Amino acid sequence: MRRLRQLAQRTPPGRERYIDLLRALAITMVVLGHWGVTVIGYDHGRPAGHSALGDLRWAWPLTWVAQVMPVFFLVGGYANAASLAARRRRGGSAAGWLVDRSARLIRPTTVLLLVLAAGAGIATLRGADPAQVRTVVWFATIPLWFLVAYIAVVTLTPPMYALHRRFGLAVPTALVVLVALGDLGRLLGPAALTDGNYLFGWLAVHQVGFAWYDAAQADTRQPAGVTGAGATAGTGTRGLFRRRLPLSRRAGVLLLGGGLVALVLLTVAGPYPVAMLHVPGERLDNAAPPSLALMAAAVAQLGLILLLRRPAGRRLRRSGPWQAVLAVNAVVLTLFLWHLTAAVLLVGLLDALGVLPTPPVGSAAWWAWRVPWLLALAAVLAVLVAVFGPVEARTRRPAATGPAGAGGRRLRAGTAVAGYAGVLVGLLLNSLAPKATSEPLGLPAPALVAYLAGAGLLRLLRSGRAGRRRPG
Repeated sequence: MRRLRQLAQRTPPGRERYIDLLRALAITMVVLGHWGVTVIGYDHGRPAGHSALGDLRWAWPLTWVAQVMPVFFLVGGYANAASLAARRRRGGSAAGWLVDRSARLIRPTTVLLLVLAAGAGIATLRGADPAQVRTVVWFATIPLWFLVAYIAVVTLTPPMYALHRRFGLAVPTALVVLVALGDLGRLLGPAALTDGNYLFGWLAVHQVGFAWYDAAQADTRQPAGVTGAGATAGTGTRGLFRRRLPLSRRAGVLLLGGGLVALVLLTVAGPYPVAMLHVPGERLDNAAPPSLALMAAAVAQLGLILLLRRPAGRRLRRSGPWQAVLAVNAVVLTLFLWHLTAAVLLVGLLDALGVLPTPPVGSAAWWAWRVPWLLALAAVLAVLVAVFGPVEARTRRPAATGPAGAGGRRLRAGTAVAGYAGVLVGLLLNSLAPKATSEPLGLPAPALVAYLAGAGLLRLLRSGRAGRRRPG
């Protein structure tokens, strides 16, 4: 608590605290959503899980709010623009920024993978079926699907921010057009055209975060009493080429209303499912990859976020709420990475004790079980966060490397890109591998090797031993 109070007291007055609140709320909603919608049953005598959305059609419109991945990418765009701009003001390079940014993402992920691999190896040595071990690890690493996309947009932040500075909101608009073209391939063929949406959709939302950052910077430079529409004036460009996101209540109303109208037309009258989350048996999945309907939902969510920005910002000026936000954000990635592992551990424990409830979806018993289920999962996750949270919360700043020549900068940039590529390849290989294959370590060996090689390169750069030009 003392550390939180100190952090709260040292918060710069110009910080957009609402961004931190949105990040904390988004991850909390993801965790609670995954836990709440999961149905546990038995398949061939073994515990298995699936989504309840297939049986709860009335809940599909609720996913327009519950699907919060757009919020996380929006917040990520703001935060990445802020940190990159600050780095460059200090004379740093894009490569140095990438290396610095990798620590908060890679360190907690590496710990998760190594712990899962060690646990899987021990289980295999004790006689567990390697295929069953792989299934358990596959379920625990489902969150890595999201991390693949986020690490990709982080890697592309320097060039994409340069495009934003040149073309403004025209960039996310063009990316949404590419998402629409990909959806045509999904609906009419060839289906391979839609693969690009995994990147284009999240990049589009991430770019809007850049525009929010530029608008917030301008907002803090306005004279006292100048807010709303006046705060977004003087951008130097108009229309789609403006670089600042309108932050007024009028903009929020227009975005919320326009997004909802487009969402209804695309889902109720159009070919897209109403649910913004995966529903077993549905022909299309709005989230994998992101669809045009999900982009409409993101617009509506952005409008709602802007409408709540001012009142939420005033409340976050109080010490108590701000300290709570700081506490969650200190371990936010740990919460996300380990929340399904908590479910695996709890289900395994209850199954071993012979007391695992499996009531039918939608029954009174199933709804009654939701509260103790969530509380028990929260207790297990709290233990995991207490053990592994310090890895994220105490991430150190990179070591100073001193000046480097052009050759050293190129080497550092190339090594950073290679490190990110290794991490991405490793995570992708794990996510794309079948969940029932025989894997003694639970993870495909090529995936683990590629990931650790990439993470090792980034760690080497953070230590200051790569790309440094030695005197003499």
